[in-house]
Amino acid sequence: MTEKFQYKVFKSKPSFVVVRCIHTSCSWRVRAKKLVESEYWMVTKYEKNHTCPTDFKPVRRRQATSWVVGECVKRKLINPGRVYRPRDVMDDMKRKFGVDISYSVAWRGRECAYDNLRLGTPEQSYKLLPGYLHMLMDTNPGSVVNLEVSNGNRFQYLFIAFAASIHGFSYCRPVISIDATHLKGKYRGVLFTAVCHDANQQIFPLAFGVGDSENDASWSWFLHRVKSVFGSNPALVIVSDRHRSINNAVQETYNLQDFHVLFYTLSSAVPGVKEYLEAVGLHRWTRSHAPSRRYNIMTTNISESLNAVLVKVRELPITALVNEIRLLCQKWFHERRTKFWHETYRGVINPIPHISSWITPQQISEFELQPPDVRTVAGRRRKRRLPSMGEELPTPKCSRCKERGHNRATCQNPIALHPTDEAGCSGSNLPTHQPIHPSDQHSTPQL
Repeated sequence: MTEKFQYKVFKSKPSFVVVRCIHTSCSWRVRAKKLVESEYWMVTKYEKNHTCPTDFKPVRRRQATSWVVGECVKRKLINPGRVYRPRDVMDDMKRKFGVDISYSVAWRGRECAYDNLRLGTPEQSYKLLPGYLHMLMDTNPGSVVNLEVSNGNRFQYLFIAFAASIHGFSYCRPVISIDATHLKGKYRGVLFTAVCHDANQQIFPLAFGVGDSENDASWSWFLHRVKSVFGSNPALVIVSDRHRSINNAVQETYNLQDFHVLFYTLSSAVPGVKEYLEAVGLHRWTRSHAPSRRYNIMTTNISESLNAVLVKVRELPITALVNEIRLLCQKWFHERRTKFWHETYRGVINPIPHISSWITPQQISEFELQPPDVRTVAGRRRKRRLPSMGEELPTPKCSRCKERGHNRATCQNPIALHPTDEAGCSGSNLPTHQPIHPSDQHSTPQL
């Protein structure tokens, strides 16, 4: 592409291929044959000099396909947080190779690069997920992974808790902040998170989950796994954003059966006491309904902070999403494993080997996980976060008129020509008119 030459496939068979320059009088060509019992090819003939006219070099070349463009720019997309627009792809291809490509080719090339870096397309990512989870548990013994599928082997729920997080929770405050944030991939869904504070007021990740939406069934499924892994400590406090499904799931998972049995016995023995105690407020006289000790953790800010860290990661397919979460937790545990917090971060989150070296049982390798059965909504996918209940969003401030409620692009307020002049006249830089004396009309200018 750099030399602005084009080629075409002259002959192509399973055993050999011949490629020539598109100009009929050019002698440039390449011939290669496939090696016997091997996947490699060997070049048997190569004419490297082009003899076509120098003016036969069109700016647009058909070899600059979306797949080739993706291979050229994929190294710039390794960081999932980088914003790389199709316009940037067009500029880089023009600057590096001198190739003019259309916006659609740039967009498709970027998507091809994303698919290459994100372990395949969204559909392929779901098929890789069972093998990835098997290798995750194999390289991180003690980790808890639950994958639930529906009819037709379709993905439904996923729960992950690393062994290092399970060990370190016993050295953290028993206050768990839970939240859910929307995924932005092709099949949507939500990401469930359960985090807490360590002794240094840092975010300590506990568990992650993926579901279809924030409903009673998904929250109940996630909290049941959290309870089975981290136990039901009597002093445990769960902080949330007061989502209705969270309240229903907490009451179902962390049930109050003992309290209800005793309270029913008391109300049956003493008529009228039930109405009186409920009017007082159960949280005022029962330990089961008491707010408990929250260690000054009054909000879900740690959950919102984690969602902000994962804002770009939430656009990835399912397997790449789980892998980025593992990399983030692995980095945090490694950086915080000092002599002060050694017990909390004693656990090690090990990396996952390359897919070419995965060793999985036949049952897992033959299992093809299908994407969830969701209806694709027309239009662009929502990327802005939905505010939590009671959250006050900041109002924009216009940099033109300094008023709130709009920005500079939508400002319609009139602006004074001279803001320092309230009357509109004084303070201006316009020259003032002075009266002229009659004797000065014929005076000679001084040199």
